[in-house]
Amino acid sequence: MFNMTRRTVLSSAAAAAAFGLSAKLEFLPSLAKAATPLEPEVGFYRYKVGDVEVTAIYDGIWRKPHDPAFIKNASVEDTKQALAAAGQTTEFMPIPLTVVVLKIGDRLIMMDAGSGVGQWQANATHLPANMAAAGIDYKNIDTVIISHFHPDHVWGLMEKGTNEPVFAHAELITNADEFNWWTAPDRVDKLAAGRKDAGKRIGAVFPKWNNWKLVGDGAEVAPGVHLVAAPGHTPGHSTFLVASGKEQLLVSADIMYVPALLAPHPDWEGSYDQDGPAAVVTRRKLVDRIIADNIKICGSHFPFPGSGTFVKDGNAYGFTPTTQA
Repeated sequence: MFNMTRRTVLSSAAAAAAFGLSAKLEFLPSLAKAATPLEPEVGFYRYKVGDVEVTAIYDGIWRKPHDPAFIKNASVEDTKQALAAAGQTTEFMPIPLTVVVLKIGDRLIMMDAGSGVGQWQANATHLPANMAAAGIDYKNIDTVIISHFHPDHVWGLMEKGTNEPVFAHAELITNADEFNWWTAPDRVDKLAAGRKDAGKRIGAVFPKWNNWKLVGDGAEVAPGVHLVAAPGHTPGHSTFLVASGKEQLLVSADIMYVPALLAPHPDWEGSYDQDGPAAVVTRRKLVDRIIADNIKICGSHFPFPGSGTFVKDGNAYGFTPTTQA
């Protein structure tokens, strides 16, 4: 829970109720003692957006050691203070990963593919079991829509060791700008050392698959689902606006990847942002939009179940995470 004024906390609760999201708010003398649970007891969570059934599925969490380079314009002490104010552990940087599956009519649409068992972090291995517990069979996924090509979002497209496609018979959709940037012939040579291995794997595997559909900003990628370009984190990073009836949901990927840090400090630039200033512009533009238009939001690295409510707080934002009932 953020260390907000009572007015801001009440505003968050009202906004959560308006969005139809669960928000448990408490007034605590010491916010740091109200630590957010790291691992969910139940690894999936369902809610509705109009007639669309949304299932949030827990993949795992990166217990990232504190690194002074993680946020380019903030210190480790700054990030620890922000985590403590949000009621999260300060022992490390908690970065959970949630994958969303949309059921639209009789179609199952997976939003990003997760990190692949044992391919990203040692404790990010839960997606297959949690999908099964949610009654979702990988074989029945009709479409996989990819926000961007970072490993925690696309390694789940490939089998570990062989790089064979996990979704060989599904349609794969992504922003053409993202695909073309990562698969450019000279891309690997231009990547930072820490990204070269990822670039090599992507360049060697993805262009060989013939089930890609490359689209642009505004494209309808599934019934009622439109791509909203969100550059900065990567050149072709994309979010997806789901609309059904009078309700909307922004599947926001990594525009606000750690809300505990970036809600109160939206101008902080992450080391994983390819273009930090552009990421900040995108972040503010889209979060302002969801607040103004009363749009629900979920994010890949929000505390599970990966959704919540943003409100304006001066020149920054307050964030209330959804809690499992």
